[in-house]
Amino acid sequence: MTALDWVVLAGTLGFIAIYGAWKSRDVRDIDGYLRGGNTLAWPTIGLSIMATQASAITFLSTPGQAYQDGMRFVQFYFGLPLAMIVIAAVFVPIFHRLKVYTAYEYLEHRFDGRVRTLGALLFLIQRGLAAGITIYAPSIILSTVLGWPLHLTNLGMGLFVVAYTVSGGTRAVSQTQKQQMIVMLSGMAVAGVVILFNLPDTVSLPHAVKLAGALDRMNPVSFQLDFESRYNFWSGIAGGFFLALAYFGTDQSQVGRYLAGRSVTESRLGLVFNGLFKIPMQFGILFIGVLVFVFYLFTPPPVFFNAPALERVARGPHAAELAALEARYDAAFAAQRGAAEAYVVALERGAGEEGARAALRAAHGATQQLREEARALVAKAVPGAETKDADYVFISFVLRYLPHGIVGLLIAVILCAAMSSVSSELAALGSTSVIDLWKRFGPLAARTGTPRADLLVSKGFTVLWGLVASGFATFASLLDNLIQAVNILGSIFYGTVLGLFVVAFFFKRITATPVLVGALVAQATVIALFFASDLGFLWYNVVGCGVVVLVSAVLQALGVSSRPPR
Repeated sequence: MTALDWVVLAGTLGFIAIYGAWKSRDVRDIDGYLRGGNTLAWPTIGLSIMATQASAITFLSTPGQAYQDGMRFVQFYFGLPLAMIVIAAVFVPIFHRLKVYTAYEYLEHRFDGRVRTLGALLFLIQRGLAAGITIYAPSIILSTVLGWPLHLTNLGMGLFVVAYTVSGGTRAVSQTQKQQMIVMLSGMAVAGVVILFNLPDTVSLPHAVKLAGALDRMNPVSFQLDFESRYNFWSGIAGGFFLALAYFGTDQSQVGRYLAGRSVTESRLGLVFNGLFKIPMQFGILFIGVLVFVFYLFTPPPVFFNAPALERVARGPHAAELAALEARYDAAFAAQRGAAEAYVVALERGAGEEGARAALRAAHGATQQLREEARALVAKAVPGAETKDADYVFISFVLRYLPHGIVGLLIAVILCAAMSSVSSELAALGSTSVIDLWKRFGPLAARTGTPRADLLVSKGFTVLWGLVASGFATFASLLDNLIQAVNILGSIFYGTVLGLFVVAFFFKRITATPVLVGALVAQATVIALFFASDLGFLWYNVVGCGVVVLVSAVLQALGVSSRPPR
């Protein structure tokens, strides 16, 4: 990075942090810290909801996902608009009427304290671990740019976001997320334009789409019903609906965003805004990854995108083996580029497309095989090194090929996404720990029950969860792709939590003990499916929710609990 990049990066992050501190300067109690004083309008809520979900993983890992697997990940979001409608119609008015700080308070109103505690604990486990993955994503950038070990950048990123979150709470997070979201979208749009201008003059946008399609990267929709496939239309509509319903309706990191709305209408409009724009945004980010893939058909990519790991191999005893592999890779790339150029010529002529396409696929297969050999060499030469390099694809492209100044902006985009998402997660973890556990079970809760004391305890829990997440971030290097990993982790727990709320909202005769047992059975079932089956992870949400409803209904019918519902 040049001096200009550092100025752009520091200026963008500095402005956002100072703006957030200024907007939250009057936060003095737990209501202002956790709910922002219920002052937020719908544009702020909508952008805050989008920014909370659009973590650094979105802008770092999603293009890498598209580079390796194409556009089909967009189907993951097909159920989201439907979920926004249900949440706006059912969840929002109930939460606002009860004036809850967290979603799990409602479970005690409806059932009892045991169910509330279970819901809160499942959230804390899932979101606490997911925050670690979210911290790991920007740590990759800092490690790549600064050349520091990942464990140091994990800790540094965690401490930075903790300080940012503790300084202002929900209001600072929500207010700054507007600016962060604008920076994010603007930066990705600039990246897309730069990629197009860096393609060969003979390759137009339609040509780029055709090239990507020839190599199975333009695959946004599949109507094949395959329960083992992670991404198809049916898993997106069904599993994606349940996942979005659970995430936006029961996950405190999202519920806290619209609980801060000044009215039910403002909260509903913010959710609808997110439902309308989320799919186009994700499609655009995935398409940028596809454009990077096409770019690397004509410009030599590294044989392995994790540059620090590759440099360690080059400095070690396997350097000669790596040099020989890279020479073979260069030759294979030259053949692939020739095949890509021939395919473009065939497209222009309107003849010979099938043969040119087959030749391109064969040439690309040869380069992919050599990439697999490079991955195996890294694993052999550097034991314990991260060998899954999809998350390094986009940042590698940014650092190598984007103009000065734009590099700083794009890194600011990814760090802004990290700040917005992790800060929301930590604020939610802190608020849930205080409201749902500490104030009910804490040994000093009765003596520290003043608004000022509650505020200090909430900040203390925020710091604690930040340290836990930073520690778990070191585990993230073992995961295949961050954008998939964070959604798999959520799917393991979300179905059960959603089942608690579905029973609470729609099955008024079911009481506490049946739903508690149903939730425990559902969670055990989903964990068993995760370890013992090939079921696509989006279906975990359907299974978890369904088992809670079914088991609790059966137990209620058998008379397990005779207590009347609340």
